Amino acid sequence: MKSIVEIFSELSLRLQSIPSQVIERAVEQNRWFTQIGTAIEAIREQMLDSQKLTSWLNSYDIPIHSPKRIAIIMAGNIPAVGFADLLYVIASGNIPVVKYSSKDRVLMEHIVNELQDIEPQLIIEQYSGQNVDAVIATGSDSAALHFKAIFGDIPALIRGSRHSVAVLTGKESEQEIENLSKDIFTHSGLGCRNVSLIFAPKDFDFKLTVPPMPEGYNNNYRHVRALLTLQGKRFTDCGGALTTESDATFSRYISLINICRYSDINKVKQWLSENGCRLQCVVSREKIDSRSVEFGRAQYPELNDYADEVDVMKFLVTISL
Repeated sequence: MKSIVEIFSELSLRLQSIPSQVIERAVEQNRWFTQIGTAIEAIREQMLDSQKLTSWLNSYDIPIHSPKRIAIIMAGNIPAVGFADLLYVIASGNIPVVKYSSKDRVLMEHIVNELQDIEPQLIIEQYSGQNVDAVIATGSDSAALHFKAIFGDIPALIRGSRHSVAVLTGKESEQEIENLSKDIFTHSGLGCRNVSLIFAPKDFDFKLTVPPMPEGYNNNYRHVRALLTLQGKRFTDCGGALTTESDATFSRYISLINICRYSDINKVKQWLSENGCRLQCVVSREKIDSRSVEFGRAQYPELNDYADEVDVMKFLVTISL
């Protein structure tokens, strides 16, 4: 059997050119998937590079063990969002038992088929309610409660809704603000790594650039603009998205970005600490938080950028002992 690095390095080569019919079917299944190429680029760059894979794997002591069957209940809010968990389970020497999201089945099935073509001995099953040894499940907060009830008697990593923020200092360059726009609008703001709340100094003005967005996003933008107008609330129209001055709360709408003004950065740091359980990443110039990433890199998680800062590989290795 090929090594983990060999398998996933070959997958990287194959994902350089996904057949057009696969892309077309994936978009037919989910009209929000307008940036499949960006999602695959991030996976290839951060998770399938042979040197990064080798270095990451070498940081773990993975024992020889009888494979455990690990259910992976995948989300489907952005393209191939469940891929990392699939990689982790395979790399840990266990058997993935995959429950595809109905919103991202085409793309993930293509990736799984490629993996099994690269290494025919690789076992990847589909989940249909059968008994498993452990589970990794991702979904909304209500779905997380459902998962906890169903899988309460086995080891489980259950993830609910998370949000991302940006912290500006007032010294950001035009390029950094341009990159912040990518952190906000890539994948139509639907991912947990999309920035929906910005902390900014009181006297710092900046302008967000809104790229062309899918019709569903544009409908949301028009709806929210009309709603805020009827409510008499002040907002700034960025030409396709809206911003509003707010306290430190997350927006309910994908086309509305809340801006919280501050005068004391220490209070922002305190807020980040107090709300850590709800955060996925923090976009900032400096490493203001353990979840900090540079501008423009929110959608490029590395192998060890584990959701909720829970080391998935340690969880899987512990199960395997």
